[in-house]
Amino acid sequence: MSIIADLHAHTIYSDGALTPQELINRAKNVGIEYIAITDHDTVSALAEATDYGRSVGIKVIPGVEVSTEYYNREVHILGYFIDLKNASLLNYLSNFREERLKRAKRIIEKLKKLGINISIDDVLEISNGSSVARTHIAEALYNKNYISNYYEAFGKYIGDTGPAYEKKIHLSPKDVIDLINKAEGLSFLAHPNNIPETYLKHLINAGLDGIEVVHPSHNEIKTEYYRKVVSTHFLLESGGSDFHGGIRNDFHNFGKYGTSVENVHSMKKRLNIHEESDLSRRDGLP
Repeated sequence: MSIIADLHAHTIYSDGALTPQELINRAKNVGIEYIAITDHDTVSALAEATDYGRSVGIKVIPGVEVSTEYYNREVHILGYFIDLKNASLLNYLSNFREERLKRAKRIIEKLKKLGINISIDDVLEISNGSSVARTHIAEALYNKNYISNYYEAFGKYIGDTGPAYEKKIHLSPKDVIDLINKAEGLSFLAHPNNIPETYLKHLINAGLDGIEVVHPSHNEIKTEYYRKVVSTHFLLESGGSDFHGGIRNDFHNFGKYGTSVENVHSMKKRLNIHEESDLSRRDGLP
């Protein structure tokens, strides 16, 4: 399979390290034709990315990654080909970004009780107006020499089992799937690695359009398993590097994980998108 479509990448507008232009230039350098920018809970990068992508011959798929909760575990849903002018989607994303900020403040308070002195201003300086994520807290910990790398921050302090962990307030997967579909988009389960099979079937029954089959967290056995699930349930297939850059040091994944242009065409066919002009009405640009 030729990897010429990366359908999972992040920019500085959420917890990525590159600007939209830098990300697209990197995509062009490694031969990617389609890229979906799927920032967490924001679509702020997409107008700039789409405009610049057109100028250099890279097709940008409007996307988003939304956090949900299912049976007390966080599940991420990717939205593709969304209408960036959909008011319901935009309002939800705006409210959820406020919840992210409140959560970051609660995490910082827990860290202070552990003797770790970082402030919300330290985190906001790193996020620089983007949607606040635990990655930004990890970077603040790194900058103040509390940790030696990104993964230590999660393993020692702010991961799901860490002493400073704080849950986000989520919609259910079904509600997010409905939100994406109402925004004329396709909903995909992101990086389903280690989701129990029973849960996976429930999520499919909730109305998923597809599954992210290819992801850095999936080995060959998992990849083939999810490909069979997609085939069995007549779902669509996506794949991506989940690229962030920066402190995560995952540059080697970009261009290595993704999907084929045939899978992108299947997605467009599902939405009855035939020409790039049909896609342009969704990206917020003239």
